[in-house]
Amino acid sequence: MSTNDRVLFFDTTLRDGEQSPGCTMHHAEKLQFAQQLVRLGVDIIEAGFPIASTGDFESVRAIAKEIGTPDGPVIAALARCKRDDVETAARAIEPAKKNRIHTFLATSDLHLEAKLRITREQAKEQAGEMVRLARTYTDNVEFSAEDATRSDLEFLISIVEIAIEAGATTINLPDTVGYTTPVEYKALFETMHARVENADKVIFSTHCHDDLGMATANALAGVLGGARQVEVTINGIGERAGNAALEEVAAAMMVRRDKFKFSNGIVMNQIAPTSQMLGEMISFGCAPNKAVVGKNAFAHESGIHQHGVLANPLTYEIMTPESVGVTANKIVLGKHSGRRALEHRLAELGHTLTRDDIDEVYTRFTELADRKKSIYDQDLLALLPTRV
Repeated sequence: MSTNDRVLFFDTTLRDGEQSPGCTMHHAEKLQFAQQLVRLGVDIIEAGFPIASTGDFESVRAIAKEIGTPDGPVIAALARCKRDDVETAARAIEPAKKNRIHTFLATSDLHLEAKLRITREQAKEQAGEMVRLARTYTDNVEFSAEDATRSDLEFLISIVEIAIEAGATTINLPDTVGYTTPVEYKALFETMHARVENADKVIFSTHCHDDLGMATANALAGVLGGARQVEVTINGIGERAGNAALEEVAAAMMVRRDKFKFSNGIVMNQIAPTSQMLGEMISFGCAPNKAVVGKNAFAHESGIHQHGVLANPLTYEIMTPESVGVTANKIVLGKHSGRRALEHRLAELGHTLTRDDIDEVYTRFTELADRKKSIYDQDLLALLPTRV
């Protein structure tokens, strides 16, 4: 198993994320977002799927030219295991000083038979041939075994060995349909390290979808099993239920260093700005209760929670808002709030009340909160005794 303690962050927001419903971005937005990903500190940017359209090809090439500097991230392009795909991807990423061709082929019997209509032997031949072709254009080639978690283990091992022998430098074992569990996914990487010939010569990667709500947990389990690259998206956008969210994986590694003793290059205080930028570009933002970047991630309405956070934020916050680029936590006043939060907000508004006055205002406040979902500062001021 790899002893390297650095985990590479492969961001596929501009490819897997952008190709999902409601997430389309135009050329200028893709370039702007790629520049923000550089500030975020990702190691690899998967800029797109060049064969998909002329526009996608041009966006990938522009990102490769503008951002693919010697000290910048690797610029990757996706290609099926088809000659036209690989050659088109090669042309798109050619301007980048550090580039990668990411080629993939399904390996589950379900996909081979129902979608590709090829045999296992044909799949092996195709994978080896296209990885070798990709290596004629770049020395950085990733091979993905699509639907790896539903593939026959012995066949998966054999095709991964063929890809490595053909020159692949990264092997991705995607949970394409969000089917696996953390225990299974960790064991898959451990098995690959133990049984695949020349496994120590490549970096293994996770790529997890969230169909059962386990994408982040699976990605982290894969790292514990020996993967040293995680393929993620901002806000977890992507096909169907989305991908493992970059912000969740990075935050877990930051908060639980006792469990995830790995380094990475993510600039944590750029997470919130990156999330916000993406939400402004696509047709929807993240859910309010989205981990790390949702608007409620550092908001508190319950009186018990508000009291604790005002006394010491660590009582209910396992990381500071500032650590991920959020300006501050938010005390929300509503029917669940307590006297301490109400007193705190009134003091911020310039009104220091006696205990009797607070009791009087709090009674009025709870009556109002039972009737009104949103409480504004002007509502609070209207509740003040006339003598205040």
